[in-house]
Amino acid sequence: MDKLINNPAFMADKLPDMVWGISAAAAVIGAATLIAVIIVWTIVWKGLALWRAARNGAKVWFVVLLLVNTMGILDMIYYFYAHKKSWGKK
Repeated sequence: MDKLINNPAFMADKLPDMVWGISAAAAVIGAATLIAVIIVWTIVWKGLALWRAARNGAKVWFVVLLLVNTMGILDMIYYFYAHKKSWGKK
């Protein structure tokens, strides 16, 4: 019985509600911050890639970049590598 009482999982039921409230609030704030950072990251890279695709006349790339969300990965690939090819200009 002593092993059961000293078990942290057993003690979790005995903690006051305030402890769980603080950790839940911290988790929500952390998740919201992470989501906000991902959104800003994606918008920046998507904007750069769309701008470059529009300037290069790459209509297919523009539509693909506009519709596909890969958290900036496809946008960075286009921005650094794929834009060097002449996709839309003759």
